[in-house]
Amino acid sequence: MTPIHLAASSTFILAMVGLAVHREHLLSALLCLEGMMLSLFITLSLWTLHMDASYLSVGPMLLLTFSACEASAGLALLVATTRTHGTSRLQNLNLLKC
Repeated sequence: MTPIHLAASSTFILAMVGLAVHREHLLSALLCLEGMMLSLFITLSLWTLHMDASYLSVGPMLLLTFSACEASAGLALLVATTRTHGTSRLQNLNLLKC
């Protein structure tokens, strides 16, 4: 395993462990999800450069676009839950209530 593969896989695994461990606040979960998406973006970009195929260069940009949309939707949910419930703690949110 090359150092680049090791760094990419360890970054993704570290973000996944962070998502599993830091589930107290919604912002922590969103930051871990963003870290996972950025590690996937870097891995896909490096794979495209390694394959030396210009027709595959649309994939990383599409992933980055969807990642930005996911981040903006997550921050909108964070603001909405903070305004309605007064906190961003995930333990205080009851998702079964309307």
